[in-house]
Amino acid sequence: MLVCSCNMITAQEIRDVITELLDADPWRLIVPVQIYHAMEKRGRCCGCFPGVVDIIVETTEAYHQRLATPAADVVNFIDRLRCEHDRLEQMRREARARLAAVRAA
Repeated sequence: MLVCSCNMITAQEIRDVITELLDADPWRLIVPVQIYHAMEKRGRCCGCFPGVVDIIVETTEAYHQRLATPAADVVNFIDRLRCEHDRLEQMRREARARLAAVRAA
């Protein structure tokens, strides 16, 4: 499935990069810019970033399940990722609302 139409990046390519990053450090906090950097790409419109964050959460959770990481550790980590994602999404919505208000004025 195509996730980023600006760079023609698929969900599987993103999952592969996430897995490589987790192999290097299973507890690192991965953000979209790290994935794009590892792929030698850059975010253009960045509209795909919320979907990339969802893939990061799903892939990280599956990675730790395969490693048999204690569930309490995984849940805590995934909850922190989801909270950060929600916070960033709220900031993005607020920025869009401000931009719309400026354009309407």
